[in-house]
Amino acid sequence: MRTIKITIEYDGARYSGWQRQPNGLSIQEVLEGAIAQMTGATVGLTGSGRTDAGVHALNQVAHFTTLSSIPEDGFLRGLNSLIPGDIAVKSVMEMPEGFHARYGAMSKIYEYRIWNRAIRSPLQRQYTWHVPMQLDVAAMNTAARCFQGIHDFSSFCGSKSSVKTFMRKVIAAEVFERSEGLVVFSIEAEGFLRHMVRNIMGALVDVGLGRLDKNGIISILNAHDRRRAGVTAPPQGLFLLEVKYR
Repeated sequence: MRTIKITIEYDGARYSGWQRQPNGLSIQEVLEGAIAQMTGATVGLTGSGRTDAGVHALNQVAHFTTLSSIPEDGFLRGLNSLIPGDIAVKSVMEMPEGFHARYGAMSKIYEYRIWNRAIRSPLQRQYTWHVPMQLDVAAMNTAARCFQGIHDFSSFCGSKSSVKTFMRKVIAAEVFERSEGLVVFSIEAEGFLRHMVRNIMGALVDVGLGRLDKNGIISILNAHDRRRAGVTAPPQGLFLLEVKYR
């Protein structure tokens, strides 16, 4: 039995998310179908983690096991010929036995993008959150650093979460302007809660608009109450940037 690791880029705009859903097409379902076509066998594809409906990925990682003898480059060419244009398999690598895309991940980096101009951009509408009011990026960056370290992130966890603990370690968090009007929030953590990045982003926008400051963020973080954290940023601005392994 071979273990195959694949790295995937996708535009999540028309999908119900990474994981199979009863009412909607998922990235996982599309890829599993393509692998089954190639191998002639039903396979289970395990991702490094879930992404929600409308969320994108530049380097999602997944693995599957197979008895097929198809070489790595054969899988790469074959899968890309079978899947739609808004999904691409960027690399295929056979891994040692025991590799696990989810449990082997050391950390993940997410990026959230905001279009911070008075006029919306039709070309950016599926890949950014349009915030027309001017944001104080420096204040947002100062507040973002409050999330670094080990904290209870229950104030920033979405509902219907069944996790055993809300404690998460954030390795790095920063807000910067990548180009004129394009504000980016980058966060690396060992693990994330449901809607955690989008909820943090909603609070950081309140900082950028002067509704909150650094102390307000600390107060929300320590409150352990989701009702204190404000709006959840829309999904289309969120990208899974990288998954790091040992």
